[in-house]
Amino acid sequence: MFEYELQKINAAELIRRAEQQRLVREIRTARRQARRAARKDREGRVSTRHDRFARAA
Repeated sequence: MFEYELQKINAAELIRRAEQQRLVREIRTARRQARRAARKDREGRVSTRHDRFARAA
């Protein structure tokens, strides 16, 4: 009976860890998608390093 209780506790702990890891993975995915969407929505660069100065004659 004691082993059965230990097994139930261990199984509950594994389920809790799996749920926590799943939540972390979902948060990371959501953040990544938000960054990608923000990157697509912004206007873009006005100038690059090469465009800042006029070429010398």
